[in-house]
Amino acid sequence: MDQAFAALIASGLGSERFSLLDIGCSGGLDPRWRVFGDRLSALGIDASEAECKRLQAAESNAGIEYLAAFAAESPDAKLEVKQASPLIFRIRDRLSFMRTNERREARLGKAATEEKLRHNAWEMTELADRTRPVVVPQLLAERGWSDLDYLKIDIDGSDFRVLRTFEGRFASLGLLGVQLEVNFVGTEGPDEHAFHNTDRFMRGQGYELFRLDVRNYSSRALPARYVWPTPAETVSGRPFQGEAYYARDVDAPGLSAAKRAKLAAIFSLWDVPDLAAELLLAHRSALAALFDVDRGLDLLAAQQQPDRARKRGYRDYLAAFDADDRWFYRPEGNIGLGERLSAAWQAFRRPRR
Repeated sequence: MDQAFAALIASGLGSERFSLLDIGCSGGLDPRWRVFGDRLSALGIDASEAECKRLQAAESNAGIEYLAAFAAESPDAKLEVKQASPLIFRIRDRLSFMRTNERREARLGKAATEEKLRHNAWEMTELADRTRPVVVPQLLAERGWSDLDYLKIDIDGSDFRVLRTFEGRFASLGLLGVQLEVNFVGTEGPDEHAFHNTDRFMRGQGYELFRLDVRNYSSRALPARYVWPTPAETVSGRPFQGEAYYARDVDAPGLSAAKRAKLAAIFSLWDVPDLAAELLLAHRSALAALFDVDRGLDLLAAQQQPDRARKRGYRDYLAAFDADDRWFYRPEGNIGLGERLSAAWQAFRRPRR
């Protein structure tokens, strides 16, 4: 992940902090947010008490805390360990990664916490008290968190119910970006944790979808190769889950220059530098007080050219596009090995958390 532009933004924030809430933080915060250094404030919440203890012991940033708790829609919610609907469970059980998990279950039961979490078997670790769930917006208010830049939710089932606890609260928190695990299976029910409901909710809160990653899962009847070293998504199969990235739009009203700069950094770290460039051009005069906007545009242009040894600056890049430079088009004929390898590398380096 190219972090040069985000580093430029971080250096111009002064005393302004980047605040992040990660609900389902097993494995730790996504490393890309560490570009903000000691300006990063974060709260990670996870149902695995063992994992939260491990993460806190290893954490070097005093502004980052990990809390072991189940997140829910009410403090008296009756929780199961896994919260997905019966339909999603039925579909999940038909997939190849469950076939692998069933064969590894006995070994994982005796494995170390790190290995259990690597296989997403967090329910086999030491867990928080299910009878004392937290309603996250209330928790934030109790802790004095009145400003939040980024929210991520990935809790294997009750994601949509937890997301809806933020209804009507995003604007008052100043939330810029939201990263959500979504399901591409489910019923037409309005409470189902499915992409169509998530998308409808987020648009109702005034947020736009700026990136969507789809994860395919093969059937246990004919398993495909796994994408990662652990059993999860596969190189082919049905679209089962994915990651949806929502944010305030480039011209969203009422944002301070610092908030707009952080939104541009979010776009860049999502690997959509074109949106960051659009924001810089639309708000150049306000952002110029924080950082060199032309330098920022050059860094974004470089990010847009990952396969070029000599990267064009922003002005030259736009001039080449307007001149219909052949670089912007795939050559006629079969796709060569070099292009295939480049495409595979770009897919691999996309953020997965």
